[in-house]
Amino acid sequence: MIRKQILWLSFILVLMAGCSRNDTNTEKKPNFIYILADDLGYGELGVYGQKIIETPHIDALAAEGMRFTQHYSGAPVCAPARCVLLTGQHTGHAHIRGNDEWSSRGDVWNYQAMFDNPLLEGQRPLPDSIVTLAEILQSAGYRTGAVGKWGLGAPSTEGVPNKQGFDFFYGYNCQRQAHTYYPLHLWKNEERVLLNNKSVAPHNALAEGASPDDPESYADFALTDYAPALMHNEALKFIAQNKDRPFFLYYASPIPHVPLQAPKYWVDHYKKKFGEEKPYTGESGYFPNQTPRATYAAMISYLDEQVGDLVKKLKETGVYENTLIIFSSDNGPTHTGGADTPFFQSAKPFKTQFGWGKGFTHEGGIRVPMIATWKHKIEPGSQSDHISAFYDVLPTFCEILNLPPPENTDGISFLPTLLGKPQTAHDYLYWEFSAHGGQQAVRMGKWKAIRKSIRKGNTDIALYDLEADEQEQNNVAPGHPEVISKMEVIMKEARTTPPIKRFKMAPLGDEKD
Repeated sequence: MIRKQILWLSFILVLMAGCSRNDTNTEKKPNFIYILADDLGYGELGVYGQKIIETPHIDALAAEGMRFTQHYSGAPVCAPARCVLLTGQHTGHAHIRGNDEWSSRGDVWNYQAMFDNPLLEGQRPLPDSIVTLAEILQSAGYRTGAVGKWGLGAPSTEGVPNKQGFDFFYGYNCQRQAHTYYPLHLWKNEERVLLNNKSVAPHNALAEGASPDDPESYADFALTDYAPALMHNEALKFIAQNKDRPFFLYYASPIPHVPLQAPKYWVDHYKKKFGEEKPYTGESGYFPNQTPRATYAAMISYLDEQVGDLVKKLKETGVYENTLIIFSSDNGPTHTGGADTPFFQSAKPFKTQFGWGKGFTHEGGIRVPMIATWKHKIEPGSQSDHISAFYDVLPTFCEILNLPPPENTDGISFLPTLLGKPQTAHDYLYWEFSAHGGQQAVRMGKWKAIRKSIRKGNTDIALYDLEADEQEQNNVAPGHPEVISKMEVIMKEARTTPPIKRFKMAPLGDEKD
């Protein structure tokens, strides 16, 4: 801990020197807005080929900026993806390498118990000794705000947003709380804000004997205070309040993560478009919904509407042209909760079903959309096939500000790509994920290597040529022993032993505590 604090102090001194140099530059520091959707698939935006769901505002961002075709999340699920994004370290080095509900505290899945005792909320915390993107920007004179879903530290721990570099936070501290869009409370900084919703615990199915064809059967699942709307309003306020100083807004929307809950006007729009459909009664978890396809599409179009609001607010306040906006998603599409992602071809051109999307290191689980817009800097309507990942965001922002990134970052700045200049490429991208049997994955040029069922002792590597086989259907490992040898070395050397027992995998040499 002491050594890390010394390293952080040394970094701050270098950072301050960099800031002093920047202060002599007449060019105003840019604002940063990073919009992170939740479980939004690669193929769920119009600009990425979606034919059913309407996303005109996000598509407009791409028309005004750059669309990345080979961008990757840091992990196939929520918490580690966010950790990778904010720390610039891939999951071979990151502190948080999977979802960890920290169940040793007690009955953490009991909704009422969490409300009665907030110390049961939240996930295992990110240590304060780890440098985050928000801390770097905060030290560089930025006002930093986070709105939406956090997931990197329970209330009253060192992992809460306000102790990880954010001046302002409004939203869900806890991922489990975000399993309802009508919660009993949200957090404003480190204080709970009670909402006008009755207690309806997440994951309740349709009541026994209730008719799935009767709208009244679903009354408990559309209450009063809709969290995405409340959080969005706070984001708009943050922009307005900080228009005269450089700011960083991390907009971590919970949409379109299930449960299926969306504004009625958008649901009605898609009901007319889709016609009658089979209700989802909650049999596979999360809340039931009478029109699941219409509601899922409505959620994404509502998120798109919110993106349009953000851009409008930036223009109203006169800061749009000096703001870099990045839009992405934390991982691929889900397979549960009534979200019929195969119907929408949500990961197209990749596979969407269970085993291929969220929770898995196949392309459908980790290849995500990324759009970057920056007026007069990024060529409108441009496209890049540069292979990049979440852990590149931190060094990119550092390079924009002429600041050195922390020495332990795994990322490479993609600023040259944004500006249309020659770009340094990664030797490889790396992922590990201890859930769903234990997985490792490496992307090296056209090659994709995957290990599955590691916890069961499997160390065999499957190899795919993504140029010829983007859906990863043909394992060509037997024909390329030299590539497999390189992948074995990477899978061994790209990682350290996880500091948290839950993420350790004994077949990879991790010792038990």
